[in-house]
Amino acid sequence: MRPIFSRLKGNSRGSLAFEPLFLIPYSMFTTYATLYMYELGLTETAIGWITSIGLVVQVFSSLISGYLTDRMGRKRAILYFDLLSWTLATLLWAVSHNVWLFVAAALLNGFQRVPNTAFYCLIVEDSKPSERTYVFTLLQIIGVIGGLFAPLGGLLVAHYGLVSGVRIMYVLACVMMTIQFIGRHLTTRETEIGLRKMKETRELGFKEILADYWGSIGEMLRSRSLLLIFGVYILFNFQATLKTTYLSLYLADYLHMGSGMISLFPAVSSAIMLLALWLIMPKISSSAETRAMTAGFWLSVVSNVMLVLYPTGNLVWVGASTVLSAVGLMISSPYLEAAVQNAIDDEKRAKMFSMLSVFILLLTSPAGIIGGWAYTIDPRIPLWLVSAAFAGSALLILLYRRRKSLETADPAV
Repeated sequence: MRPIFSRLKGNSRGSLAFEPLFLIPYSMFTTYATLYMYELGLTETAIGWITSIGLVVQVFSSLISGYLTDRMGRKRAILYFDLLSWTLATLLWAVSHNVWLFVAAALLNGFQRVPNTAFYCLIVEDSKPSERTYVFTLLQIIGVIGGLFAPLGGLLVAHYGLVSGVRIMYVLACVMMTIQFIGRHLTTRETEIGLRKMKETRELGFKEILADYWGSIGEMLRSRSLLLIFGVYILFNFQATLKTTYLSLYLADYLHMGSGMISLFPAVSSAIMLLALWLIMPKISSSAETRAMTAGFWLSVVSNVMLVLYPTGNLVWVGASTVLSAVGLMISSPYLEAAVQNAIDDEKRAKMFSMLSVFILLLTSPAGIIGGWAYTIDPRIPLWLVSAAFAGSALLILLYRRRKSLETADPAV
């Protein structure tokens, strides 16, 4: 752990220091978000539509996120749009009682893609490519530690009931996240690239802005290795959308597990990920990072297939699936994040990452509707789709490794 923290400096240190204030409440309410809507009378199809509406808004906010990040600067874009998409959205979720309020909250939360793009720029632009795996590993660790607090949500649900307990979680999230946004703003500085882009963007006209975006798209399409690693990232986000939306519902509705019991699995997952961090990741060399990603994806395939081939609420079986999923995620996610960021030119990071976000969302926005429709046919189908996405990611990583080897041998390829 010590080498990871000692390598952090500048904006990455200031940003990640406050990240637990976001991830702890997020891990508490995200476990129950779908069940919360279901308990308030929303159907599986309505939940899928709300998820997809939120993703459609995210497509729009992704499209403008690169421009806004360059125009406003990384710091202001993060602050203003985090307050809009999280502070106001969590407050609205806390008082929602019908489908229209959930739709309104999804619309606000859809603007999260602006601070998402700005956040990646802020923590990456003043760090060396060789240090970025450490940054994303620590970000993963913070997420893992946040998951350890998920059982607190279970205690709230057990004591106050599902609806009242989740409302309390959303209020806590509103307060804690707002403190995080302000604290991060006060302890970070605008990057040098950010300052330069603010000046350049103010001098651009509408045609120049469109040409700049079109140039970013063209550069993406011309690079086969970039398309391959972006393809992996897209599939990774597709499965995350499906699994986040429907796994808790699957465990509760199809496997008949109690709501309080479900909250234990994120904590178990977090503990296993920490063990993997200490026991496995130090043994992975820089030359083996893509192989580690591949192994992680296949472990994730196995963990999801277990739940659909033998659908039982047996704690040992579901726990074993959770362990495999946690190890798979720990040895794949940080390396994937670093690989994607290292593949992007620093000077074009905001617009390139915003374009990537658009492609991700265009391909994942139907996930909620597809998952809701599939769940009504057979609750196991969404998990089959998750398994297929991980298997596809593993195959694309294999092609990516071969492509990078060819480019190293012959840069003209």
